[in-house]
Amino acid sequence: MNPRFIDWWLAHPSLFGMPFHFWTGVLAILGAFIGSFLNVCIHRMPRDLSVVNPPSHCPYCNYRIPWGLNIPVITWLWLRGRCRSCQAPISPRYLAVELLTSAAFVIPWLTFGHGDPATALALCVLFSAFIVATFIDFEHFIIPDQITIGGTVAGFLLSGLAPGLHLSTSASQALLRSMIGIAVGFGVVYGVVRLGKLLFGREKIRLEPDSLVVFHEDGVRLPDRDIPFSEIFYRDSDTIRLSGRQVQMTDRCYPVADIALSIRELRVGPDAFVPTEEPFLSARAEQIVLPREAMGFGDVKFMAAIGAFLGWESTLFTLGFASLLGAVVGVSLIAIGRREWSGRLPFGPYLTVGAVVWIFGGARWWSGFFGPIA
Repeated sequence: MNPRFIDWWLAHPSLFGMPFHFWTGVLAILGAFIGSFLNVCIHRMPRDLSVVNPPSHCPYCNYRIPWGLNIPVITWLWLRGRCRSCQAPISPRYLAVELLTSAAFVIPWLTFGHGDPATALALCVLFSAFIVATFIDFEHFIIPDQITIGGTVAGFLLSGLAPGLHLSTSASQALLRSMIGIAVGFGVVYGVVRLGKLLFGREKIRLEPDSLVVFHEDGVRLPDRDIPFSEIFYRDSDTIRLSGRQVQMTDRCYPVADIALSIRELRVGPDAFVPTEEPFLSARAEQIVLPREAMGFGDVKFMAAIGAFLGWESTLFTLGFASLLGAVVGVSLIAIGRREWSGRLPFGPYLTVGAVVWIFGGARWWSGFFGPIA
């Protein structure tokens, strides 16, 4: 190798010899473009659509967006938030996600990039997952497996490339801490879910008088939402209950009947049926009782992903901080007369906030209180 190049490299310790803030600008632009892709993920993942095909298009008129009109931030501002073809509104969420992702790339770089650029870049991946998970969870009350399971795998692999995620300089030690983080994150939150099931295992949902409740093959449809059975049934004993009127099935009806549906059995009044053999049932009711979880199973897998990236200590801190934050938000909503909102907020975003606090200060607090993270 040319000695002059070595001398030049030693005189310019920044990555590839470029100034540090050159890469800050690169990451800001890259983050905006990644944010554009994250918008696609947020829209398509919960609908089980491919994030690759078809290419970006207007959901109203199917106008295929050319590359010149797919420039993050700039295009939205230039078109004033409207489709160029049909003038349908483009949600401000698209602009917000692009700006948020840009910031999510820049902030870890400014914080960790001087001493540990690998950790800074790995955190860009983690923050991208946080953004997708948060927006989907707010809208659909789910966190897709692509984020939770995929994030767990990514966290483990990146731990070997960026051991600083675990406050370590050893790749083998970081991988071990990642595995322990996965186990603790999954196990602790799963335990919370099971305990919550025992303590708060039922949710009474009051409906408007004479509301129509429909049981179909995939879930139960209420007047304001459709709840998949996968979010209701975790154990054989989980049971949906309601007292219904005008109860209709495919081959019979009941003027009035108590309904109890579990994985193994459907009871309508005195009669028992096999649920898989009765694809349709509807009833008029004023209240339905659902089995309830303290958190969804998606949160369990999400915590495993956090543990994979940040270690087992982070999972305990994140869960505690998220629970405290959720309690504060719930009490605040009740205080301002919005009690009904407190039950409609997913827990995933609280976990995201807890993990971010861990990254930017919680780990130091933990070390100061419990001793260095080993």
